Amino acid sequence: MPSTILAVITLNKEKIAGGAPIFIEPDKEKMQQVAFTLEKILDAMVHEVSEDTLIIVRHK
Repeated sequence: MPSTILAVITLNKEKIAGGAPIFIEPDKEKMQQVAFTLEKILDAMVHEVSEDTLIIVRHK
């Protein structure tokens, strides 16, 4: 089974589009807090795509 992007957390909504849920946060601290919470809930991993964008990925 391939890896799946479950969510995107970003500070910059203009750079993001796609089929996964997108969480737009006001600052880096809130972005990291949401990513950590989703990582635990979804039993997945957080990966930094850029300084202002994180993705939650399930590897299986």
